[in-house]
Amino acid sequence: MDNQSLKATNDEVTSLEALAPLADYSLMDTLNCDPDATADGVDHSPRQVFTGQYVPVKPTPIEAPEYVAHSHGLFRELGFADGLAQSADFIRMFSGDLSQVPAPLRNVGWACGYALSIYGTELTQQCPFQTGNGYGDGRAMSVFEGVLNGQRWEMQLKGGGPTPYCRGGDGRAVLRSSVREFLAQEHMHALGVPTSRSLSLYVSKTEKVQRPWYSEGSRRQDPDRMVSEPVAISTRVAPSFIRVGQLELFARRARKQEHPRATEELRQLVLHLIDREYAGDIDQTLETPRKVVMLAHQFRSRLTSLIANWIRVGYCQGNFNSDNCAAGGYTLDYGPFGFCEMFDPHYQPWTGGGQHFAFLNQPVAAEKNFGSFISALQPLLADHPNELARLEEIRRDFPKVMHAEMEKMWAAKLGLEAFDAELFKELIALMTQTPVDYTLFFRALSDIPDDIAPLTNSFYRPLAEAGTAESDGLLKRWKEWLSAWKSRIGPSTEEVSRQMKRVNPKYIMREWLVVPAYRQAAEGNYRPVRELQGVLSQPYSEQSAEVEAHYYRLKPLELFNLGGVSHYSCSS
Repeated sequence: MDNQSLKATNDEVTSLEALAPLADYSLMDTLNCDPDATADGVDHSPRQVFTGQYVPVKPTPIEAPEYVAHSHGLFRELGFADGLAQSADFIRMFSGDLSQVPAPLRNVGWACGYALSIYGTELTQQCPFQTGNGYGDGRAMSVFEGVLNGQRWEMQLKGGGPTPYCRGGDGRAVLRSSVREFLAQEHMHALGVPTSRSLSLYVSKTEKVQRPWYSEGSRRQDPDRMVSEPVAISTRVAPSFIRVGQLELFARRARKQEHPRATEELRQLVLHLIDREYAGDIDQTLETPRKVVMLAHQFRSRLTSLIANWIRVGYCQGNFNSDNCAAGGYTLDYGPFGFCEMFDPHYQPWTGGGQHFAFLNQPVAAEKNFGSFISALQPLLADHPNELARLEEIRRDFPKVMHAEMEKMWAAKLGLEAFDAELFKELIALMTQTPVDYTLFFRALSDIPDDIAPLTNSFYRPLAEAGTAESDGLLKRWKEWLSAWKSRIGPSTEEVSRQMKRVNPKYIMREWLVVPAYRQAAEGNYRPVRELQGVLSQPYSEQSAEVEAHYYRLKPLELFNLGGVSHYSCSS
């Protein structure tokens, strides 16, 4: 793959015939195919994959696909005509049917294996064979790689049927979770957070699957019934889908010398990652040991920045294992994620997640994943002690770099030129004790109010209501904090306000607004999904009064602790 030869722009893509010449399958053309794979991609039963970086897999099309939505913004970036999303050929391909794609598009996709580490602990029991050779893309498969407007992109179907890594699952995604991921990816992009992107979303008009979910009004932690839900396929897009867990899998094989080419396959994958994700940051003429060290340094920079951005916008990944950590340094796998509303440092939307993946614990979770990343690179430097020492130094300095990114982010949210530890400590205490809505509070603060009255619109419990010593004390502390903060931001409040509104969004993806949208979509009404998509694509903008009244408000108290709204299992 020669990035220097990437064409700067393409003509508007109005058909699959126009898309086909832009295809360039670098992963399948340069990496190793599993030698036990079938040539036709009919490989849908769980099995062990011992070697090779990918398995050819033919997607299982959904029945009677119907258009739900597509990303207008991403279509523009790719040079796609808007009408393409509803054309018969495009719908066919991106709902899983590759049988009629024009050459050089290929009629098989590919899936990849990866390993799992949870909070830095290597595990194999998620693999049905207890070996680690059966864990990977169980229902996700890539179907396109190519160069569009000078950028290499990979397109991956989520819910495209089982693969050898399916662990006995049906390989499907339901409309509910597909709507969530489709909306979240483009919302995060609009928020300025590195992320995979959403291309399109199609639902089957006839095919349904059973999933565990919550009864109406249930406040149980886990689903209490089985429901029949429409299946859907969303297409996510990224420069690559290489995960930290993917590198781990090949590093484990290299350490154990599980096959003669184990270390070489790790080296190939790492160099492919650099080529795909870091070509602009790492000199391609360097020797591999130098490249590996630079990769570690670059990934640390991207990962620490990413986590600071997550916390800036209130995002909690929920299940930040190494296999859900993209090696390119962007957000991947929107499963049990959520956005913090009532501020809680320990906010965790996933019932199975534990506090180690909670909102303000994400920097430490990232450090654990970074440690797994570093360990995966070490076999390539076994004969290079100087580079190994540098790798360990990069790992050791992760907390320091992460801390600096966090302080920079908090200073920006508060409109300060430099982080103020005492001011911040008191604010976190007040936000927790009051409590406040995370997004509404920082947006109201961005107006630089003269007193705390505008801020109280973000309070879930009015301070003056009880008239108790506790509420009176909180009120006094809020006034003192606001006065201290205003004394630090300086006289140029208009410019500070503008800067703060560029980092503190007005609109975030609130689950209680998404639920009615995907419920109506299940009944064939896609307008609420598209309306929400429009609002979330402009999260910093002052939108209409009607939009503000509906989307810029506190979470209704009756929705707290509600299953499927305030918390949810990983089922999708």
